Order: sequence, then structure tokens, then C-alpha cells
Amino acid sequence: MTVTADLEGRVYPDTEPYLVGREKVREFARAVGSSDPLSLDPEAAKAAGYSDVVAPPTFAVVVQEQTLAQLLADESAGVDFSRVVHGEQRFRFTRPIVAGDLLTASMTVTGVKTLGGNAMVTSESAVRDARGEHVVTAISTLVVRGDA
Repeated sequence: MTVTADLEGRVYPDTEPYLVGREKVREFARAVGSSDPLSLDPEAAKAAGYSDVVAPPTFAVVVQEQTLAQLLADESAGVDFSRVVHGEQRFRFTRPIVAGDLLTASMTVTGVKTLGGNAMVTSESAVRDARGEHVVTAISTLVVRGDA
């Protein structure tokens, strides 16, 4: 199966809310090798003006993953996960993610290109807090390898 030609512009519904937990932030920080006290020590984060620990920037992929799961589960999209390679990842932040945030995301497929028999699918996942305010947009490109 190949990526559907009209996939570009497709919008997926909001994800279920994700409650950012303090221990999840600390575990993620350790996993990516961060020693930033703002991500590990609630008191340091509070002293810096945050309500709780601050997630490393790449933590946004935890929420984005829910949106990508929608794309991969959409049989009409033609994205065969067994042929997917992650090509690129970027973020546009309005503010950092903080433990206690209740986040929801929606994804739009913003580009589909064919290059050398492979499809490159770019999507933007807009992440909002419980007030509906933008927190971060996670932009990723998936390379769907063509038939061998």
C-alpha cells in the first residue's frame, strides 16, 4: 500500500487529555540525560517561577505520539508503519510544558512528497492546555520507504 495522494490537509480529532505527571517529567529528563534542576527538583522549578517541574523540550513527543497513532491507525492514509523511518522533528513553543498540565493535541498533515520512491509525510501536532491555550506545536516528518 502507498501513501494516499490526498492525505495532505487531513485533520485528525483531538486526543484524549494527557495529564503531565511530575515523575514522568523526571523520568524523561533522566532518560535524555538532562541534569537541569528545573526538570528534576520541584523546589528549583518553583524558585524559577514555575508551578512544578519543567519538562525537557522533547517531552512534547509524548503527547504528539497520540496524534501520530491516529495517522498510523488510519488505514485510508496508506502509511505502513513497518516501512516508516523518522525523518525530522522540530518544535515551536509558546511556553514550556510543566507537571500538572492537562494537554490535548490535534494533528494536521501539512505535506506529502514523493522522493526516490519514498513518501515523506509531514505533520503538525498542536498541543493545547486545559484552557485551550497553545503550548507547543510538534512538527515531524515520517519517511515511508517504498517497495523494495
